[in-house]
Order: sequence, then C-alpha cells, then structure tokens
Amino acid sequence: MPERTKEQTLAWLRTLSGELATTTLKRLDETLPWYREMPPGRRSAVGLVAQAGITSFISWYDDPTSTPWIAADVFGAAPRELLRSVSLQQTLQLIRVTVEVVEDRVTSAGDELREAILLYSREIAFAAADVYARAAEARGLWDARLEALVVDSILTGEYDSELPSRVAALGWNGHGSVSVLVGTAPRMLDVDQLRRTARHLDADVLIGVQGSRLVLVIGRVDASEEAETRDALPFIEIARQLEPGFGPGHLVLGHEVPSLVDAARSAKAALAGFAVARAWRGAPRPTLADDLLPERALAGDPLARATLISRIYQPLQNHSTELLTTLWAYLDNGRSLEATARELFVHPNTVRYRLKRISEVIGWDATGAREALILQTALIVGSIADTARPRG
Repeated sequence: MPERTKEQTLAWLRTLSGELATTTLKRLDETLPWYREMPPGRRSAVGLVAQAGITSFISWYDDPTSTPWIAADVFGAAPRELLRSVSLQQTLQLIRVTVEVVEDRVTSAGDELREAILLYSREIAFAAADVYARAAEARGLWDARLEALVVDSILTGEYDSELPSRVAALGWNGHGSVSVLVGTAPRMLDVDQLRRTARHLDADVLIGVQGSRLVLVIGRVDASEEAETRDALPFIEIARQLEPGFGPGHLVLGHEVPSLVDAARSAKAALAGFAVARAWRGAPRPTLADDLLPERALAGDPLARATLISRIYQPLQNHSTELLTTLWAYLDNGRSLEATARELFVHPNTVRYRLKRISEVIGWDATGAREALILQTALIVGSIADTARPRG
C-alpha cells in the first residue's frame, strides 16, 4: 500500500471520526463499569468528551502548535458538573480507551501517525491533570471562604436556615454534640495536621482564623470499626490532642452543646473565657470555659452570671436553705470546719455531711480552693439577683 501524504491522512481521519467515536463508546461500555452505571445524561456528556478528543486529535495532527488549546477543545464539550462526577482516574481511563480504539483502527497508517497518537495522548493526559488541578484549587479556595463564613456566623450567632446546607457542602462529618475551642493562631497554621489529628480522634473540625485567634468547632463522627469498642473521647481530651496546633497563650474550650446549630452558645462562652483567662494565674491549657466563670462574671459576661445562678445558686436554694446557709458560712469562715460548726451550732461532722451533699447536688466541691472561688462568686451573683428581683 503506497504511503499517504499528510493531507490524504487528514482526509482519511476525518472520514473515520464518526466510526471511531461510535467504537469508542461501545468499548467504554464494555470495559468501564463506572461508565455503564452512569445515568444517560452523564453517559452522553462522557461520549461528547471522547468524541471531542478524537476531533481535537485530528486538528492537532494538522497543527501540533495547537497544544495550549487541547484542554479547552476536549473538556469544553462537557458540562461543568461532569468534573464533579468523574474523577481524574476515570478521565485517564477514558483517555486510554479512546487512544486504544484509535491505535487499533490506524495500525496500517504508518509509524508517523502512531507516534503522533502517542504524543497526543501524553499531551491530553497532562491537560486533563491541569484541568482537575485547577478545579481542585478553585474548590479549595471556595471551601476556605465558605468555612470562614460558617465559623464567623457561629461566633456571632447570626446564622439562618442555610447553615446546615453550607456545613454539608464543606463535607462536615460531625453529628450530635459539639464544642468550640478558642486559642491563639500559630505563626504557621497547619490546617491539614489539625484535620488529621481530629480524624484520628474520631472527630471533625471547622477551622476559622479571627485576627490573632484560631477557632475550632469540634464535633464527633461515627467511630471507626477499630474504635467501636471504646467510649467516645470527652471534648476536653480532644482539645488536649489538638493543642499543639495552636500558638502560645491560653486555650479555652466552650461547654458542650447538643448540635451544631447551638454552637454559638459554646462559642460565646469560649470567647468570654479566652478574654479573661490571664486572670487565672494557674490556668491549665486547655481550660474549660466553665472553670473561668468567676472571671467571666466579674468581666460582665451575662452568660457566666446566668450559669452560676442556674447551676449553683438556684439548685441549692431549691433543694435546701440549710445547704445554702452552710455553704455561705463555710466560705465566709475561710473553709474552716470548726469555725463553721461554731457559727451554725452544729457538730463538725454535720458540716462535713452537708458539704458532701452540696457536692452531690451541684457537682462542685467547696473544699477545693478554685472551686470555692466559683461557689462564692455564685453565691454573690445569686444573692444580687435575688435582691434585684421584684417581690411578687
């Protein structure tokens, strides 16, 4: 068979383009399960990409300097959502099948055409990788902006019914209760390391940087098969594991709330605690926001005052005025059992018993120095509220 000129080869390829496209679609259906399982609309879009690849090859063979337009020629034929439904690996499989079909059909056309096919397949593979890299970069920037918006709305408490959908778009895997962790942003923030640590702890995080502050919204995910036998980690333990990802300074964990839509309450407590943490000379890292209730109340935090009243003062007042009076006397007498017993005209063992009952009712132990400060602040705040409350 006499050797064809380039013009004759081009004319021959153009007459074959329809046949090649049909054969390619048939081969895709035979060899790629993911293609067979696609809905008709997406199968059609993939077919357009394959057909565009064949047409683009013919144009490129005519003028190899057209390389920069390969990606636009081939992937421009597909709708934008196809990039989100077809992975890079699947795209490379599509390219391989298409190239194999073309190679099989033009084996008799000579070495020059086969070399052109190999060179073009390399160019189209690199073009595909570039398209997906750009899409991933754009997606990453979009995700970062959306995540910052979500975290900011949680911190301000100004969010609407669209919050769950925005969080879902970020791929949030958390479920159930959440807690907010606030600290100082490091000089070099390693977001990926924070996410890897959270995944290792069966947790997920939303990350936001607010000036010099680093804010993490922490939620638990479904435990892995290896972790099903152990209990879920408390949020304070998760915070300890995430602590190396923060900069120097105080680290405050807000109280646990039932769901992500309630996270603003935990965020307000964590932010208020972070603002006054320096007032506690021996504050651990991380610190629970509820352990900073006295400092927060003195700084004018209404949530801290309400928490002190609802969790300490009112339960004691509702349970027994005897317990409330004993706690007042014990704290006013410098936590001395003997002095408290003398004031109340009871035996010291009676004071011990009442202090134990107080601990059982509210969960705080008045015999500890730090907890005594919390309890005394609660008594002061509660009595002020009682005084200010109008009489019925």
